[in-house]
Amino acid sequence: MTEPRHVDGEPVRRRSARLVVILGALSAFGPLSNDMYLPAFPSILADLHADASSVQLTLAACMVGLALGQLIAGPFSDSLGRRGPLLVGLAVFTVFSAVCALAPSVYLLTVVRFIQALGGAAGLVIANASVRDRYSGSMMSRFLSLLMLINGTAPILAPIIGGQILRFTSWRGVFWTLTAIGFVLVVVSAFWLEESLPVERRRPARLSATLLAYRGLLADRMFVGYALSGGMAFAAMFAYISGSSFVLQNVYGLSPQGFSLVFAVNGLGIVLVGQVNGRLVRRFSSRMLLAAGLCMSAAGGVSLLLGVLTGAGLAVVLPALFLVVSSIGLVAPNSLTMALADYGNRAGTASSLVGVLQYIFGGLMAPVVGLGGVGTALPMALVVAVLPLGGLIIFRTMTGKRELGQPTTLVR
Repeated sequence: MTEPRHVDGEPVRRRSARLVVILGALSAFGPLSNDMYLPAFPSILADLHADASSVQLTLAACMVGLALGQLIAGPFSDSLGRRGPLLVGLAVFTVFSAVCALAPSVYLLTVVRFIQALGGAAGLVIANASVRDRYSGSMMSRFLSLLMLINGTAPILAPIIGGQILRFTSWRGVFWTLTAIGFVLVVVSAFWLEESLPVERRRPARLSATLLAYRGLLADRMFVGYALSGGMAFAAMFAYISGSSFVLQNVYGLSPQGFSLVFAVNGLGIVLVGQVNGRLVRRFSSRMLLAAGLCMSAAGGVSLLLGVLTGAGLAVVLPALFLVVSSIGLVAPNSLTMALADYGNRAGTASSLVGVLQYIFGGLMAPVVGLGGVGTALPMALVVAVLPLGGLIIFRTMTGKRELGQPTTLVR
């Protein structure tokens, strides 16, 4: 049987392209929220009379908010469908992005960043759940790799946009830009994103049922192994996100624009590796590709630590950071594919728990890399080296040798 060329009078390719763009933009909420204001860290520090650890705490609050928000949005989307919870979350993100722009102190900014991220989390978890609603197996990994073309541009463009905004206005202009982006996504999602979870596949949103579902997921050794190993690699990237602004600008002397360029190159690495993964997944299993990504991240982390300890300079530091960050192009689609393989009927809940583990680890690491102050790269290098090594250990000891089956087609 040939694949239909039209659905409801619209070409399938056009619908698929639109789906990739919208879901890619929604899954980019994490990088957008985290990365756009990174070049502004030194100016926030000066304007709000704060210290480095306090400014990095605003990033930690964002990560924790993204984690906890997924715990809320995931189960609700399994019960109410994807569109309703998504639109509510986007509205919260938009409103509180504007409040961030008006924050008079670093402490209030921290609180508001947390609430902003609670709303933005809906985009992360519902984008992943919507993919699982439609695909499974290696087809899911291929689609997630395709999303890297969209959400991978977020870490490329976000710091560049942030750095350019700082040339004309203050750090507050960055949050006004996030407000505008949130508003656009509300409109686009309301008019062009179709519901992917039919009524007959929804589950009641009862607290007891939700807690029981999370308990079942946490009791699944394979699920936890894949989620944790991927989460450790993500946490290493978040440690880089949190510390690189101070390290590259204060320790190695880069300008905000130079830092943005480095950040963009590393983000491009995610996109390129993600597209390579999309091709390799046709020949190699998701488990093998995940292992390769974890090894790549660990190699970059160890190289970074050695470069900092020996004073090797940017010639070693920058390639090492590139390895750590670009490895996410392998880790992200394959860890999620393996973790969700057995949970098509609870994609929202399972996806939210994967996201929680990622962002909780990242949130915990954000203030840690600033404990040594703004004049040393050692805390960031230590964290970035240890985390992916831990991910490799978890991967080897908890996940066994299960592989995915044959590719499946679109779930109707």
